[in-house]
Amino acid sequence: MSGIRAIFRKELADHFSSYRFMILFTLIAMVSLITAYMVGLNIKHELEGVAKPRFVFLMLFTSRGALFSLVQFVALFGPWIGLVLGFDSINRERNEGTLSKILSQPIYRDAVINGKFLAGVVTISIMMISIVLVVTGLGLKMVGVVPGAEEIWRILIYLVISIIYISFWLGVAILFSILFRSIATSALAAFAMWIFFSFFVSLGASVVANAMTPQIGESTPQGIIRRARIEKGFSLISPMELYTEATATIIDPTKKTTHSIVLMGPMERISLSRFSGPLSLDQSILLVLPYIISLIAITAVCFAISYVVFMRQEIRSL
Repeated sequence: MSGIRAIFRKELADHFSSYRFMILFTLIAMVSLITAYMVGLNIKHELEGVAKPRFVFLMLFTSRGALFSLVQFVALFGPWIGLVLGFDSINRERNEGTLSKILSQPIYRDAVINGKFLAGVVTISIMMISIVLVVTGLGLKMVGVVPGAEEIWRILIYLVISIIYISFWLGVAILFSILFRSIATSALAAFAMWIFFSFFVSLGASVVANAMTPQIGESTPQGIIRRARIEKGFSLISPMELYTEATATIIDPTKKTTHSIVLMGPMERISLSRFSGPLSLDQSILLVLPYIISLIAITAVCFAISYVVFMRQEIRSL
């Protein structure tokens, strides 16, 4: 345990004293604040002279600014935090010869990778908590509405899901830093994986859905539903899709399903119109629980692979 504590403190000090961390944090915080400021201005303008609707504070996170909402921004560029923190965490130590020196001390090998991952997760948590707190403070000032207890709980759950999501990408970056000795190669591999899951999976899902349902005409409602389900199922292999579905439903109580297309009969339409209203927090959590569990699972699997590979590698002879 003392070995993990020593590595954890060293990594945390390295992260917070590096220019790389400061530049990345400043960039992400600045874009988040600009997005929140633009959204806050729009909300303030649209609510002038009218009664403020329920859950208006959460619109700071879900409404689009110039290009995207805060939730969309974190979904697309949040992985950069994990990738930048972890892409050279092991191979840099190995190339500089400090890894063998660390392991020559009374420190177990697993303490090295556990301490590095924990330090990265804590750094990510501090960054995300700081950004959400600043955005919340800005929202209080601009919108003039104090968030209720349910809104605060939804923001906290959104924060936890975001930390898990970015920690997955930290695990990916650490895995590549173990597999590749070259820092440039591990960085390229990590960012190539981010590009693939962020942009190409959605394109591939559309191609797969069209290939699997060539006989279905677009005029048939059942055919459109089937094609949309196939496309949705394939796109869920992307962590970004899992994160987007989970956070969009948690942070937006009016979203009642994770499906893009829903086929409803007459009775369902009547029920929907009669009981229309925002979902409760319990119902939202129940709806996105599979996505949250999937994110935790792939993060654990990624770190477990990194752990096993690192424990089996020959370090002292390098």
